[in-house]
Amino acid sequence: MKRREFLTWLASSVALPQISWGAEKGQLRIATFAADVTPPLGAVLCHGNVTPAKEIVDPLSARGVILMANQQPIVLCAVDWVGIGNGAHDAWRAALAQAVGTSPDRVTVHCVHQHDAPGIDDSTEEILAANGMGGRMFDVAYAREARKRTARAASEAVAKAIPVTHVGCGKGVVEKVASNRRILGPDGRCVMTRMSSCRNPKAIAAPEGIIDPHVRAISFWNGEQPLAVLTYYATHPQSYYGRGGVSADFVGMARSMREAAIPGVAHIHFNGAGGDVAAGKYNDGSPERRPLLAQRLAEGMRRAWEATEREPIRASDVGWRVCPVRLPVRESITKEACLEKVRNQSLRDRDRRFAARDLAWLERMNSGHRIPLGCLQLRDDYILHMPGELCIGYQLAAQAMRPDDFVCMAAYGDLGPGYICQKIAYSQGGYETGWVSRVAPDVEETLMVAVRQLLAVNEGR
Repeated sequence: MKRREFLTWLASSVALPQISWGAEKGQLRIATFAADVTPPLGAVLCHGNVTPAKEIVDPLSARGVILMANQQPIVLCAVDWVGIGNGAHDAWRAALAQAVGTSPDRVTVHCVHQHDAPGIDDSTEEILAANGMGGRMFDVAYAREARKRTARAASEAVAKAIPVTHVGCGKGVVEKVASNRRILGPDGRCVMTRMSSCRNPKAIAAPEGIIDPHVRAISFWNGEQPLAVLTYYATHPQSYYGRGGVSADFVGMARSMREAAIPGVAHIHFNGAGGDVAAGKYNDGSPERRPLLAQRLAEGMRRAWEATEREPIRASDVGWRVCPVRLPVRESITKEACLEKVRNQSLRDRDRRFAARDLAWLERMNSGHRIPLGCLQLRDDYILHMPGELCIGYQLAAQAMRPDDFVCMAAYGDLGPGYICQKIAYSQGGYETGWVSRVAPDVEETLMVAVRQLLAVNEGR
Protein backbone atom coordinates (compact mmCIF):
# COMPACT_ATOMS: atom_id res chain seq x y z
CA MET A 1 0.00 0.00 0.00
CA LYS A 2 1.43 3.42 -1.00
CA ARG A 3 1.84 6.04 1.71
CA ARG A 4 -0.95 8.28 0.37
CA GLU A 5 -3.30 5.30 0.12
CA PHE A 6 -2.33 4.26 3.65
CA LEU A 7 -3.01 7.71 5.10
CA THR A 8 -6.42 7.72 3.42
CA TRP A 9 -7.14 4.28 4.88
CA LEU A 10 -5.87 5.37 8.30
CA ALA A 11 -8.13 8.40 8.34
CA SER A 12 -11.12 6.21 7.55
CA SER A 13 -10.16 3.51 10.06
CA VAL A 14 -10.12 5.77 13.13
CA ALA A 15 -13.38 7.50 13.91
CA LEU A 16 -13.55 10.78 15.79
CA PRO A 17 -14.10 10.22 19.52
CA GLN A 18 -17.64 10.35 20.84
CA ILE A 19 -17.35 12.53 23.94
CA SER A 20 -19.78 12.68 26.82
CA TRP A 21 -18.93 14.30 30.12
CA GLY A 22 -20.54 14.39 33.54
CA ALA A 23 -22.94 17.25 34.17
CA GLU A 24 -21.64 20.37 35.92
CA LYS A 25 -23.72 19.64 39.03
CA GLY A 26 -24.39 16.45 40.90
CA GLN A 27 -22.55 13.84 42.89
CA LEU A 28 -20.69 10.88 41.54
CA ARG A 29 -21.96 7.51 42.75
CA ILE A 30 -20.54 4.02 42.45
CA ALA A 31 -21.95 0.51 42.59
CA THR A 32 -19.90 -2.69 42.59
CA PHE A 33 -20.96 -6.11 41.36
CA ALA A 34 -19.56 -9.63 41.19
CA ALA A 35 -20.78 -12.92 39.77
CA ASP A 36 -19.44 -16.47 39.85
CA VAL A 37 -18.41 -17.53 36.33
CA THR A 38 -16.68 -20.79 37.30
CA PRO A 39 -17.25 -23.41 34.59
CA PRO A 40 -18.68 -26.86 35.40
CA LEU A 41 -16.48 -29.93 35.50
CA GLY A 42 -15.87 -31.22 32.03
CA ALA A 43 -16.12 -27.77 30.46
CA VAL A 44 -13.80 -26.80 27.62
CA LEU A 45 -10.98 -24.47 28.74
CA CYS A 46 -8.67 -22.05 26.94
CA HIS A 47 -10.43 -22.22 23.55
CA GLY A 48 -10.16 -26.01 23.67
CA ASN A 49 -6.34 -25.98 23.75
CA VAL A 50 -5.83 -27.53 27.21
CA THR A 51 -7.27 -30.35 29.32
CA PRO A 52 -10.98 -29.80 30.11
CA ALA A 53 -11.99 -28.91 33.67
CA LYS A 54 -11.22 -31.77 36.07
CA GLU A 55 -11.35 -29.86 39.35
CA ILE A 56 -12.07 -26.39 40.68
CA VAL A 57 -8.88 -25.19 42.36
CA ASP A 58 -10.43 -21.80 43.05
CA PRO A 59 -13.54 -20.06 41.65
CA LEU A 60 -13.60 -17.59 38.78
CA SER A 61 -15.48 -14.31 38.92
CA ALA A 62 -16.72 -11.47 36.77
CA ARG A 63 -16.56 -8.27 38.76
CA GLY A 64 -16.78 -4.59 38.09
CA VAL A 65 -17.93 -1.11 38.94
CA ILE A 66 -20.79 1.07 37.72
CA LEU A 67 -20.08 4.80 37.78
CA MET A 68 -23.05 7.15 37.81
CA ALA A 69 -22.69 10.88 37.32
CA ASN A 70 -25.52 12.79 35.66
CA GLN A 71 -25.48 10.93 32.37
CA GLN A 72 -25.82 7.29 31.47
CA PRO A 73 -23.77 4.96 33.67
CA ILE A 74 -20.26 3.77 32.81
CA VAL A 75 -19.46 0.10 33.43
CA LEU A 76 -15.98 -1.38 33.84
CA CYS A 77 -15.91 -5.18 34.06
CA ALA A 78 -13.07 -7.72 34.46
CA VAL A 79 -13.63 -11.45 33.91
CA ASP A 80 -11.45 -14.37 35.06
CA TRP A 81 -11.44 -15.96 31.60
CA VAL A 82 -8.75 -16.34 28.96
CA GLY A 83 -10.69 -14.19 26.49
CA ILE A 84 -14.00 -12.89 25.18
CA GLY A 85 -13.84 -12.17 21.47
CA ASN A 86 -15.76 -10.84 18.49
CA GLY A 87 -19.54 -11.36 18.76
CA ALA A 88 -19.27 -12.57 22.36
CA HIS A 89 -17.62 -9.29 23.34
CA ASP A 90 -20.49 -7.38 21.75
CA ALA A 91 -23.01 -9.59 23.56
CA TRP A 92 -21.40 -9.06 26.97
CA ARG A 93 -21.30 -5.30 26.56
CA ALA A 94 -24.90 -5.23 25.33
CA ALA A 95 -26.11 -7.37 28.23
CA LEU A 96 -24.42 -5.21 30.85
CA ALA A 97 -25.64 -2.03 29.15
CA GLN A 98 -29.23 -3.22 29.20
CA ALA A 99 -28.89 -4.33 32.81
CA VAL A 100 -27.84 -0.90 34.11
CA GLY A 101 -29.66 1.37 31.64
CA THR A 102 -26.80 2.63 29.53
CA SER A 103 -25.46 2.22 25.99
CA PRO A 104 -22.92 -0.48 24.98
CA ASP A 105 -20.33 2.15 24.08
CA ARG A 106 -20.20 3.08 27.78
CA VAL A 107 -19.41 -0.51 28.83
CA THR A 108 -15.97 -2.13 28.84
CA VAL A 109 -15.37 -5.85 29.29
CA HIS A 110 -11.85 -7.22 29.78
CA CYS A 111 -10.42 -10.61 30.63
CA VAL A 112 -7.65 -11.23 33.14
CA HIS A 113 -6.42 -13.98 30.76
CA GLN A 114 -5.94 -16.95 33.05
CA HIS A 115 -5.47 -20.07 30.88
CA ASP A 116 -7.21 -22.64 33.07
CA ALA A 117 -10.42 -20.81 32.25
CA PRO A 118 -12.87 -20.56 29.33
CA GLY A 119 -12.30 -18.61 26.12
CA ILE A 120 -15.51 -17.37 24.48
CA ASP A 121 -16.16 -16.27 20.89
CA ASP A 122 -19.71 -16.42 19.48
CA SER A 123 -18.59 -15.49 15.95
CA THR A 124 -16.16 -18.40 15.81
CA GLU A 125 -18.74 -20.74 17.34
CA GLU A 126 -21.12 -20.01 14.45
CA ILE A 127 -18.44 -21.03 11.95
CA LEU A 128 -17.51 -24.15 13.90
CA ALA A 129 -21.15 -25.20 14.39
CA ALA A 130 -21.78 -24.86 10.65
CA ASN A 131 -18.92 -27.28 10.06
CA GLY A 132 -19.82 -29.92 12.62
CA MET A 133 -17.59 -28.64 15.41
CA GLY A 134 -20.06 -26.82 17.63
CA GLY A 135 -19.14 -26.70 21.31
CA ARG A 136 -15.50 -27.68 20.82
CA MET A 137 -14.16 -24.22 21.63
CA PHE A 138 -16.30 -23.51 24.71
CA ASP A 139 -19.42 -24.67 26.53
CA VAL A 140 -22.05 -22.51 24.82
CA ALA A 141 -24.91 -22.95 27.32
CA TYR A 142 -22.65 -22.27 30.30
CA ALA A 143 -21.16 -19.17 28.63
CA ARG A 144 -24.62 -17.68 28.04
CA GLU A 145 -25.68 -18.39 31.62
CA ALA A 146 -22.51 -16.76 32.98
CA ARG A 147 -23.23 -13.65 30.92
CA LYS A 148 -26.81 -13.49 32.18
CA ARG A 149 -25.67 -14.04 35.77
CA THR A 150 -23.18 -11.17 35.50
CA ALA A 151 -25.81 -8.87 33.99
CA ARG A 152 -28.22 -9.71 36.84
CA ALA A 153 -25.54 -8.91 39.40
CA ALA A 154 -24.91 -5.54 37.73
CA SER A 155 -28.64 -4.78 37.56
CA GLU A 156 -29.12 -5.53 41.25
CA ALA A 157 -26.10 -3.41 42.19
CA VAL A 158 -27.50 -0.19 40.68
CA ALA A 159 -29.98 0.29 43.52
CA LYS A 160 -27.13 0.05 46.03
CA ALA A 161 -25.01 2.84 44.58
CA ILE A 162 -22.99 4.85 47.13
CA PRO A 163 -21.82 8.47 46.88
CA VAL A 164 -18.17 9.04 45.95
CA THR A 165 -16.42 12.05 47.45
CA HIS A 166 -12.78 11.30 46.60
CA VAL A 167 -10.73 9.39 44.05
CA GLY A 168 -7.29 8.05 44.87
CA CYS A 169 -4.35 6.93 42.79
CA GLY A 170 -1.11 5.20 43.69
CA LYS A 171 1.48 2.91 42.20
CA GLY A 172 3.88 0.35 43.59
CA VAL A 173 6.82 -1.61 42.23
CA VAL A 174 6.28 -5.33 41.70
CA GLU A 175 9.55 -7.20 42.16
CA LYS A 176 10.56 -10.43 40.42
CA VAL A 177 7.34 -11.19 38.57
CA ALA A 178 7.30 -9.69 35.07
CA SER A 179 9.86 -10.21 32.31
CA ASN A 180 9.68 -9.58 28.60
CA ARG A 181 9.10 -12.77 26.61
CA ARG A 182 11.01 -11.56 23.54
CA ILE A 183 14.80 -11.79 23.88
CA LEU A 184 16.59 -9.96 21.06
CA GLY A 185 20.01 -10.76 19.68
CA PRO A 186 22.79 -8.36 18.61
CA ASP A 187 21.17 -7.99 15.19
CA GLY A 188 17.92 -6.81 16.74
CA ARG A 189 16.00 -9.97 15.88
CA CYS A 190 14.18 -12.21 18.36
CA VAL A 191 16.50 -15.13 19.12
CA MET A 192 14.71 -16.61 22.10
CA THR A 193 11.25 -16.59 23.65
CA ARG A 194 10.79 -16.79 27.42
CA MET A 195 7.18 -17.81 28.00
CA SER A 196 5.06 -17.88 31.18
CA SER A 197 7.33 -20.53 32.66
CA CYS A 198 10.91 -21.22 31.68
CA ARG A 199 13.72 -23.63 32.53
CA ASN A 200 16.20 -22.54 29.87
CA PRO A 201 19.24 -21.20 31.80
CA LYS A 202 20.16 -18.74 29.03
CA ALA A 203 16.64 -17.30 28.89
CA ILE A 204 16.45 -17.09 32.68
CA ALA A 205 19.80 -15.29 32.82
CA ALA A 206 18.76 -12.72 30.21
CA PRO A 207 17.66 -9.29 31.53
CA GLU A 208 14.03 -8.61 32.39
CA GLY A 209 13.73 -6.60 29.20
CA ILE A 210 11.05 -3.99 28.56
CA ILE A 211 8.27 -4.16 31.17
CA ASP A 212 6.21 -1.79 33.27
CA PRO A 213 7.37 -2.64 36.81
CA HIS A 214 4.46 -0.85 38.49
CA VAL A 215 1.03 -1.98 39.52
CA ARG A 216 -1.30 1.02 39.52
CA ALA A 217 -4.36 1.45 41.71
CA ILE A 218 -7.41 3.70 41.31
CA SER A 219 -9.63 3.85 44.39
CA PHE A 220 -13.03 5.38 45.15
CA TRP A 221 -13.92 6.78 48.57
CA ASN A 222 -16.87 8.12 50.50
CA GLY A 223 -15.18 10.36 53.02
CA GLU A 224 -12.66 8.18 54.84
CA GLN A 225 -14.33 4.95 53.73
CA PRO A 226 -12.77 3.15 50.74
CA LEU A 227 -15.41 1.67 48.44
CA ALA A 228 -13.55 0.00 45.58
CA VAL A 229 -10.03 -0.49 44.25
CA LEU A 230 -9.16 -1.05 40.59
CA THR A 231 -5.64 -2.41 39.97
CA TYR A 232 -3.71 -2.59 36.70
CA TYR A 233 -0.60 -4.67 36.02
CA ALA A 234 0.85 -5.88 32.73
CA THR A 235 1.80 -9.54 32.58
CA HIS A 236 0.52 -12.90 31.45
CA PRO A 237 -1.00 -14.31 34.65
CA GLN A 238 0.09 -17.96 34.26
CA SER A 239 2.19 -19.84 36.79
CA TYR A 240 1.28 -23.30 35.43
CA TYR A 241 -1.76 -24.52 33.57
CA GLY A 242 -3.22 -27.16 31.28
CA ARG A 243 -3.78 -29.88 33.88
CA GLY A 244 -7.53 -29.40 34.20
CA GLY A 245 -7.45 -27.38 37.41
CA VAL A 246 -9.71 -24.34 36.98
CA SER A 247 -8.01 -21.38 38.68
CA ALA A 248 -7.72 -17.61 38.76
CA ASP A 249 -3.96 -18.26 39.06
CA PHE A 250 -1.51 -16.03 40.89
CA VAL A 251 -3.22 -12.75 39.98
CA GLY A 252 -6.46 -14.05 41.48
CA MET A 253 -4.60 -15.14 44.60
CA ALA A 254 -2.99 -11.70 44.92
CA ARG A 255 -6.37 -10.04 44.53
CA SER A 256 -7.79 -12.26 47.29
CA MET A 257 -4.90 -11.37 49.59
CA ARG A 258 -5.65 -7.68 49.20
CA GLU A 259 -9.38 -8.26 49.74
CA ALA A 260 -8.53 -9.96 53.02
CA ALA A 261 -6.27 -7.06 54.00
CA ILE A 262 -9.01 -4.45 53.34
CA PRO A 263 -12.28 -6.22 54.21
CA GLY A 264 -15.48 -4.97 52.66
CA VAL A 265 -13.74 -3.16 49.78
CA ALA A 266 -14.33 -4.45 46.26
CA HIS A 267 -11.14 -5.34 44.39
CA ILE A 268 -11.23 -5.50 40.58
CA HIS A 269 -8.03 -6.39 38.75
CA PHE A 270 -7.30 -5.64 35.09
CA ASN A 271 -4.47 -7.04 32.97
CA GLY A 272 -2.47 -4.32 31.28
CA ALA A 273 -0.64 -4.53 27.95
CA GLY A 274 1.04 -7.80 28.85
CA GLY A 275 1.03 -9.53 25.47
CA ASP A 276 4.82 -9.83 25.40
CA VAL A 277 5.30 -9.95 29.18
CA ALA A 278 5.17 -12.98 31.48
CA ALA A 279 6.76 -14.42 34.62
CA GLY A 280 9.17 -16.70 32.73
CA LYS A 281 12.37 -15.31 34.23
CA TYR A 282 11.08 -16.00 37.73
CA ASN A 283 8.84 -19.02 37.17
CA ASP A 284 9.88 -22.60 36.45
CA GLY A 285 6.28 -23.81 36.18
CA SER A 286 6.26 -25.71 39.47
CA PRO A 287 3.11 -25.45 41.65
CA GLU A 288 5.21 -23.95 44.44
CA ARG A 289 5.82 -20.84 42.35
CA ARG A 290 2.17 -19.83 42.17
CA PRO A 291 1.81 -18.59 45.79
CA LEU A 292 5.25 -16.98 45.59
CA LEU A 293 4.32 -14.95 42.50
CA ALA A 294 0.98 -14.10 44.13
CA GLN A 295 2.74 -12.79 47.23
CA ARG A 296 5.06 -10.61 45.16
CA LEU A 297 2.17 -9.11 43.19
CA ALA A 298 0.13 -8.59 46.37
CA GLU A 299 3.11 -6.78 47.90
CA GLY A 300 3.19 -4.43 44.91
CA MET A 301 -0.55 -3.86 45.32
CA ARG A 302 0.03 -3.04 48.98
CA ARG A 303 2.68 -0.49 48.02
CA ALA A 304 0.30 1.09 45.53
CA TRP A 305 -2.41 1.28 48.18
CA GLU A 306 -0.09 2.86 50.74
CA ALA A 307 1.17 5.37 48.16
CA THR A 308 -2.39 6.44 47.29
CA GLU A 309 -3.08 10.16 47.16
CA ARG A 310 -6.72 11.24 47.31
CA GLU A 311 -8.46 14.19 45.72
CA PRO A 312 -12.09 15.37 45.91
CA ILE A 313 -14.18 14.45 42.89
CA ARG A 314 -17.56 15.54 41.53
CA ALA A 315 -19.68 14.28 38.69
CA SER A 316 -18.33 17.06 36.50
CA ASP A 317 -14.79 15.67 36.95
CA VAL A 318 -15.74 12.43 35.20
CA GLY A 319 -15.19 12.14 31.45
CA TRP A 320 -15.77 9.33 28.99
CA ARG A 321 -14.40 9.13 25.45
CA VAL A 322 -14.97 6.43 22.88
CA CYS A 323 -12.95 6.01 19.68
CA PRO A 324 -14.07 3.12 17.42
CA VAL A 325 -11.29 1.71 15.21
CA ARG A 326 -11.04 -0.69 12.31
CA LEU A 327 -7.84 -2.71 12.64
CA PRO A 328 -5.87 -3.87 9.56
CA VAL A 329 -6.07 -7.63 8.98
CA ARG A 330 -2.91 -9.66 8.47
CA GLU A 331 -2.43 -10.21 4.71
CA SER A 332 -1.91 -13.96 5.07
CA ILE A 333 -5.47 -14.44 6.38
CA THR A 334 -7.82 -15.17 3.48
CA LYS A 335 -11.34 -16.56 3.43
CA GLU A 336 -10.46 -19.36 1.03
CA ALA A 337 -7.51 -20.62 3.10
CA CYS A 338 -9.44 -20.41 6.36
CA LEU A 339 -12.43 -22.31 5.01
CA GLU A 340 -10.19 -25.00 3.52
CA LYS A 341 -8.66 -25.64 6.96
CA VAL A 342 -11.95 -25.49 8.84
CA ARG A 343 -13.48 -28.07 6.50
CA ASN A 344 -10.44 -30.35 6.42
CA GLN A 345 -11.33 -33.19 8.81
CA SER A 346 -7.83 -34.64 8.55
CA LEU A 347 -6.39 -31.65 10.43
CA ARG A 348 -6.18 -31.45 14.20
CA ASP A 349 -9.19 -29.90 15.92
CA ARG A 350 -6.87 -27.21 17.27
CA ASP A 351 -5.83 -26.13 13.77
CA ARG A 352 -9.42 -26.10 12.52
CA ARG A 353 -10.55 -24.03 15.51
CA PHE A 354 -7.77 -21.54 14.97
CA ALA A 355 -8.64 -21.20 11.29
CA ALA A 356 -12.25 -20.53 12.31
CA ARG A 357 -11.03 -17.79 14.66
CA ASP A 358 -9.01 -16.27 11.82
CA LEU A 359 -12.06 -16.35 9.56
CA ALA A 360 -14.32 -14.82 12.21
CA TRP A 361 -11.89 -11.93 12.62
CA LEU A 362 -11.51 -11.42 8.87
CA GLU A 363 -15.27 -11.33 8.30
CA ARG A 364 -15.76 -8.99 11.23
CA MET A 365 -13.32 -6.43 9.90
CA ASN A 366 -14.55 -6.83 6.31
CA SER A 367 -18.09 -6.14 7.50
CA GLY A 368 -17.04 -2.65 8.57
CA HIS A 369 -17.17 -3.39 12.29
CA ARG A 370 -15.14 -1.07 14.49
CA ILE A 371 -13.81 -1.99 17.92
CA PRO A 372 -14.60 0.71 20.51
CA LEU A 373 -11.59 1.93 22.48
CA GLY A 374 -12.53 3.80 25.63
CA CYS A 375 -10.96 6.24 28.06
CA LEU A 376 -12.29 7.09 31.50
CA GLN A 377 -11.05 10.38 32.92
CA LEU A 378 -11.25 11.03 36.66
CA ARG A 379 -9.83 14.52 37.18
CA ASP A 380 -6.19 14.01 36.06
CA ASP A 381 -6.35 10.22 36.10
CA TYR A 382 -6.92 8.31 32.85
CA ILE A 383 -7.85 4.67 32.25
CA LEU A 384 -7.48 3.40 28.68
CA HIS A 385 -9.49 0.37 27.54
CA MET A 386 -7.83 -1.57 24.73
CA PRO A 387 -8.40 -4.78 22.71
CA GLY A 388 -6.39 -7.93 22.15
CA GLU A 389 -3.17 -9.25 23.61
CA LEU A 390 -1.59 -5.83 23.42
CA CYS A 391 2.19 -5.59 23.85
CA ILE A 392 3.82 -3.49 26.56
CA GLY A 393 5.14 -0.79 24.21
CA TYR A 394 1.61 0.58 23.79
CA GLN A 395 1.18 1.03 27.53
CA LEU A 396 4.53 2.79 27.94
CA ALA A 397 3.82 5.03 24.94
CA ALA A 398 0.45 6.06 26.37
CA GLN A 399 1.99 6.92 29.72
CA ALA A 400 4.67 8.99 27.99
CA MET A 401 1.95 11.05 26.28
CA ARG A 402 0.84 12.37 29.68
CA PRO A 403 3.95 12.13 31.86
CA ASP A 404 2.55 14.42 34.56
CA ASP A 405 -0.75 12.54 34.89
CA PHE A 406 -1.77 9.09 36.12
CA VAL A 407 -2.39 6.76 33.17
CA CYS A 408 -3.61 3.17 33.54
CA MET A 409 -4.29 0.70 30.77
CA ALA A 410 -6.59 -2.32 30.61
CA ALA A 411 -5.94 -4.59 27.62
CA TYR A 412 -7.50 -7.97 26.75
CA GLY A 413 -10.81 -6.41 25.75
CA ASP A 414 -12.13 -7.86 22.47
CA LEU A 415 -9.73 -10.79 21.94
CA GLY A 416 -10.64 -11.16 18.26
CA PRO A 417 -7.40 -9.64 16.90
CA GLY A 418 -5.15 -11.89 18.99
CA TYR A 419 -1.68 -10.48 19.67
CA ILE A 420 -1.14 -6.83 18.78
CA CYS A 421 2.54 -5.92 18.54
CA GLN A 422 4.27 -2.69 17.64
CA LYS A 423 5.34 -2.31 14.02
CA ILE A 424 9.06 -2.94 14.58
CA ALA A 425 8.35 -6.27 16.28
CA TYR A 426 6.90 -7.72 13.08
CA SER A 427 10.30 -7.33 11.41
CA GLN A 428 12.09 -8.84 14.41
CA GLY A 429 10.18 -12.12 14.45
CA GLY A 430 9.17 -14.17 17.45
CA TYR A 431 6.08 -15.99 18.66
CA GLU A 432 3.90 -12.92 19.29
CA THR A 433 4.26 -11.68 15.71
CA GLY A 434 3.55 -15.03 14.07
CA TRP A 435 0.29 -16.86 13.39
CA VAL A 436 -1.14 -15.77 16.75
CA SER A 437 -1.38 -12.15 15.55
CA ARG A 438 -4.30 -11.43 13.22
CA VAL A 439 -3.38 -7.81 12.53
CA ALA A 440 -0.98 -6.22 10.06
CA PRO A 441 2.08 -4.24 11.22
CA ASP A 442 0.32 -0.96 10.40
CA VAL A 443 -1.91 -1.55 13.42
CA GLU A 444 0.45 0.59 15.49
CA GLU A 445 -0.39 3.75 13.52
CA THR A 446 -4.11 3.10 13.91
CA LEU A 447 -3.93 2.55 17.66
CA MET A 448 -1.54 5.42 18.38
CA VAL A 449 -3.80 7.90 16.56
CA ALA A 450 -6.72 6.61 18.64
CA VAL A 451 -4.83 6.75 21.94
CA ARG A 452 -3.79 10.34 21.32
CA GLN A 453 -7.42 11.25 20.70
CA LEU A 454 -8.60 9.40 23.80
CA LEU A 455 -5.99 11.13 25.96
CA ALA A 456 -6.68 14.47 24.25
CA VAL A 457 -3.02 14.81 23.34
CA ASN A 458 -1.94 16.96 20.40
CA GLU A 459 0.56 15.52 17.93
CA GLY A 460 3.08 18.21 18.83
CA ARG A 461 2.98 17.61 22.57
